[in-house]
Amino acid sequence: MKNLSYLLVGIVFGLALTKGEAISWFRIQEMFRFEGFHMFGIFMTAIPVGAISLYILRKANVKTLDGELIEKPEKHFHPGIIFGSLIFGFGWALTGACPGPLYSQIGTGSLVTIATLLCALLGTWTFGRIQKWLPGI
Repeated sequence: MKNLSYLLVGIVFGLALTKGEAISWFRIQEMFRFEGFHMFGIFMTAIPVGAISLYILRKANVKTLDGELIEKPEKHFHPGIIFGSLIFGFGWALTGACPGPLYSQIGTGSLVTIATLLCALLGTWTFGRIQKWLPGI
């Protein structure tokens, strides 16, 4: 039953991404060329909404479905974050697809996105295989 609620939330999220044109290849390319405000507007709205929502959830001591308090994990800087972010950004700019909405793009009939999904899975698998040899991870 818990998985059904995740599925429903995912469907609603996918519909919101689709209707908001956040999965549009054109909109993503427009953002990376600094030719349009659409995607920046989405980000500039999502970040404060997410931050305020998390603040309210923590102040209200809302618990997860497993009964745990919502906590902010301590994060440490690692230089690999810069390289990983660059690889992520280049991939996003080249394919017009962030990993989040890949399934929504495929669901709208953009079958070329399957290649992006397969490459994302291959990249994740490769990282898992070589992670133990990377410095500081």
